[in-house]
Amino acid sequence: MIDWIYFFDLCGTAVFALSGALAAGRHRMDPFGVLVLASVTAIGGGSIRDALLGTTPVFWIQDPNYITVILVTVILTFIFVRKPKRVPRYILPVADALGLALFTVIGVEKALNLELSGMTAVVMGLITGVGGGIIRDLLCQQVPMVLRTEIYATASIVGGISYTISLHWGAAEMFALLFAMGTALVIRLAAIRWHLSLPAFDLKTPQ
Repeated sequence: MIDWIYFFDLCGTAVFALSGALAAGRHRMDPFGVLVLASVTAIGGGSIRDALLGTTPVFWIQDPNYITVILVTVILTFIFVRKPKRVPRYILPVADALGLALFTVIGVEKALNLELSGMTAVVMGLITGVGGGIIRDLLCQQVPMVLRTEIYATASIVGGISYTISLHWGAAEMFALLFAMGTALVIRLAAIRWHLSLPAFDLKTPQ
């Protein structure tokens, strides 16, 4: 039987690695820079999560398949995306949104398996979902998406809550998994499409 959690974890790794590789291409990095950015985007959030939970060595050290997926993704990106400037601008945010949805649920699932509280599990899902993207954006000298007003972290939080509540109400694991990922993905894609954002905290300086 297929371990769907593991399958989606590897899919999320590939999607976030693609996101990092495309970001590196837009900043005209060399092949090593592309590999580094793809790697930190794909495994950065999960590494932070495992360190906080004390589950060491972290997941990608225990299972080299994650590194293999990153390498294959980077190689395929080099082969099929020869001119990053011609890649449609929506590809990067959509790939990032999909990775956010996938990794959020993976993070929540890992925390729940350790019998932690639902609230802690949602936070671990958030860290897993946004951690790699924060590192990627900082290395690209950009303000991380999670700190901008456009809805990003909120999508991860709602997805994590959806997954936790669905399991608490006795839903089948696969239903809860797909429902939570779909919820987070729809919210994030809607924010991209219609530029939805939370109110900014604006402290105006007296004139």
